[in-house]
Amino acid sequence: MSYRVEITEKAERAVRDIVRWIAETSPEKAMDWHADFLDAVESLETFPARCAIIPETEGQPIFRHRIFGKYRIIFRIEDETVYVVHVRHQKQRPLNPRDI
Repeated sequence: MSYRVEITEKAERAVRDIVRWIAETSPEKAMDWHADFLDAVESLETFPARCAIIPETEGQPIFRHRIFGKYRIIFRIEDETVYVVHVRHQKQRPLNPRDI
């Protein structure tokens, strides 16, 4: 089964901020990171449930994450659509409901 992947505005803002931060040191690495990020998101089209359920949102709708380098791609699955809702560095504080 193939899923459609949508990236929310909040997740897009987070990605822009990450790319901007990386570009301060190396514009080339920022472009590479972004291309690799898009590949990682595209991989969610196939069997996204393989990714772990995140513990921070217990008792709420199920959210999962795909580890991408030092980052977490946070998403939820609804029917045949994967919604990427946030992208965060793994060392950031745990998520809370306002983050999603």
